[in-house]
Amino acid sequence: MSAVYINSAACISVQDTLNENFFDTLKPENSIQILKAIEPNYKEFIPPAMSRRMSKTVKMSSVASTKALKEAGIEKPDSIIVGTGMGCSQDSEKFLKNVLENNEEFLTPTFFIQSTHNTVSGQIALGLQCHGYNFTYVNSSSSLEFSMLDAKLQILDGDAENVLVGSTDEQTERTMELYKLSNSIKKEENLPVDYLNSTTEGVIWGEGSSFFVLGKEKTETSYAQLKDIHIVNSLELNEIQQFIEDFLIKNNLKNEEIDAVILGFSGDSESDVYYKNASELFPNSSQLYYKHLSGEFNTASGFSTFMACQILKNQMIPEVMKINDVKKESIENILLYNHLGGIDHSLVLLEKA
Repeated sequence: MSAVYINSAACISVQDTLNENFFDTLKPENSIQILKAIEPNYKEFIPPAMSRRMSKTVKMSSVASTKALKEAGIEKPDSIIVGTGMGCSQDSEKFLKNVLENNEEFLTPTFFIQSTHNTVSGQIALGLQCHGYNFTYVNSSSSLEFSMLDAKLQILDGDAENVLVGSTDEQTERTMELYKLSNSIKKEENLPVDYLNSTTEGVIWGEGSSFFVLGKEKTETSYAQLKDIHIVNSLELNEIQQFIEDFLIKNNLKNEEIDAVILGFSGDSESDVYYKNASELFPNSSQLYYKHLSGEFNTASGFSTFMACQILKNQMIPEVMKINDVKKESIENILLYNHLGGIDHSLVLLEKA
């Protein structure tokens, strides 16, 4: 089977990930309920007249996708595939607010048109004049994984040579209020949170946008080889180890051959037990976590995929991500395991390019 490579990676997050030296400035956050993304100066990337009409997630995605394409040396990809959990929720809220305030009369269609989940991929395609395959996956925490799986199949089937794949999610005021009411977000009295040993429910919520160019050819900018992806909607706690072991067997790997495993510890005591159970399989691997850097959100796995790419390319693991003290001479294989609230479990296997 032909290989599929991740040839570029760009990320906008609550860390300064657009900065080349961001490894040195990674700062964990455990005492704020909601984390905001560090946004770039959009004037450098998007004409102000256009920027004013774009929601935050569209602007973040436009910049991240531009950076990813530039790094890969691609002007126009063959396909654009985006994963998002909440879509353009800012414009959705604005439209619904207009509906209520105007008694469902005299509504301008702009917010409605821009509120659909596929607005992001559509806006990127319009900017690039890309008329190829354009698709959006809305599958909660596995939205990026489904997007990458689609891109991988497109490349292996010969339908595309270079695919722009991204994930993006933004915050909105009303949605955050509802998450607090449902205890999805940590209560203030439960802060600061110990991500690895939390005894309370809820998470610290984040946001961000991550984009990658997947290609069939290895290039000078290649970060990793995308070996395999597996997704399942629901698992019992006692099934998780078998789920992972079956995935490794399928890829002819033993547990000890996984040099680093990135686990999505979120500080939610009810769902983090899956990660604790999974970690028992990898006593001889570097165990890492990341949501204390990115916050939890539907496509937080975009941040972990971005970090895994950096680790494979630089052969260096930031101290702030380490759970244990296991050190490997070289990092060849990284396994990423993620879910959101115990639903939509995904495994992604990356190998050094």
